[in-house]
Amino acid sequence: MPDTFDYFILFAEMRTGSNFLESNLNAFADMACHGEAYNPHFIGYPNRDEILGITRDQRDADPVRLLDAIRAQPGTIGGFRFFHDHDPRILDIALPDPRCAKIVLTRNPVDSYVSWKIAQATGQWKLTDVRRRKADAVEFDAAEFEAHLEALQAFQVRLMNALQVSGQTAFYVAYEDLQDVAVMNGLAQFLGAASRLEALDTSLKRQNPSPVEEKVTNFPAMEQALARLDRFNLNRTPNFEPRRGPAVPSYVAAAETPLLYLPVKSGPEAEVTAWLAALDGVGEDGLQTRFTQKALRQWKRRNAGHRSFTVIRHPVARAHAAFCERILTTGEGSLAEIRKTLRKVYKLPLPGQGPGADWDAAQHRAAFAGFLDFLKANLLGQTPVRIDPSWATQSATLEGMGQFALPDLVVREDEMATLLPDLAARVGHGGAPVPVAMTEPGPIPLADIYDAEIEAKVADIYQRDYMMFGYGAWQG
Repeated sequence: MPDTFDYFILFAEMRTGSNFLESNLNAFADMACHGEAYNPHFIGYPNRDEILGITRDQRDADPVRLLDAIRAQPGTIGGFRFFHDHDPRILDIALPDPRCAKIVLTRNPVDSYVSWKIAQATGQWKLTDVRRRKADAVEFDAAEFEAHLEALQAFQVRLMNALQVSGQTAFYVAYEDLQDVAVMNGLAQFLGAASRLEALDTSLKRQNPSPVEEKVTNFPAMEQALARLDRFNLNRTPNFEPRRGPAVPSYVAAAETPLLYLPVKSGPEAEVTAWLAALDGVGEDGLQTRFTQKALRQWKRRNAGHRSFTVIRHPVARAHAAFCERILTTGEGSLAEIRKTLRKVYKLPLPGQGPGADWDAAQHRAAFAGFLDFLKANLLGQTPVRIDPSWATQSATLEGMGQFALPDLVVREDEMATLLPDLAARVGHGGAPVPVAMTEPGPIPLADIYDAEIEAKVADIYQRDYMMFGYGAWQG
């Protein structure tokens, strides 16, 4: 065999034509597809006990053992079909492996859903003799279809991302391509097989060839439900931010109480840190910080019943805090190089050495409005300046946290006074103090410059945060 690939995975779903594709792969002299090798409910095919001498129990105990057997077939490129609900352990091995060929079979999800419903109703999952075809009409269930579609799309996105980050490509086959022998031979060439087919294996027949309106009892209701779906995702909120990591070194744990704070930059970090210190009567230097992932896992194991939380801030207040703390001033914590670029390239009316005594609300508003214009371009990936965590969307920050562990509780800043003491009580610390509000950052209060125009700018920039967290206009 050529050394292009060692084995293949046929990614498909129920009722996408995977049985037909498998039968044709097995018609090649130097290919062997072993069914649903990692279906958690059977091995390969229903009523089968083993694949290549590996039993279901052996596979479940060690999924790599079966994979090794498939790879080791002499003179043959072996593979198997894989659906989104099969054993996920094998994906961690196969997806990043460039010697594993990926075949992706797709079908119109409405057709696959209706076909699945009919197969459920008739009990007929394969057809080799059209005289034995069982026909039935089924009811379209909109909620069930949406769940079906979401599962398919989520898995397809996972596959696509895994291939992107590992620099691989897949061979894509549509349901309609399955009747084309030239496509099958092209797939054989992709896999590195030497044999070719003169004609397709036609032992399997299409089970439900009639139009979909004849297969659905409530076709008008189906049309209405499908019209409601945003097939092209027209209402999405564009997001061009790079994926963020979990930023574990920034996490803060209380000295004794099993609480862990996952900060969001430009949020009420000082207030929360001070509250955590007051909780156990220590100074802020007595808090546990600078975690590594290993150290944090150890902390979690030592502190049974622990809770983690983060605190988010209204996007207007957060953008203003980022502006005041990182851009307007020139002292500790400011982003000097970005500040210089904003002054010289983006012409932000910033004072050279920071605001002086004559800095007024009009100047402050003009500079903040200019910063918001920069933020819009920056978050859309239209500037050479990095997207700093100080103004990255809070939704992207929380997604980054989820790469290690999501917080148990997401607290909005205006609810800290009740929710944080309540959280402390839940881990056995009654009578916790109320967080103390800190001085607002910047020389000019946000309330002095806030108006409908500022709100509209921020709402446009942070559409995703407004939508994800349910924010309305800033209330001061």
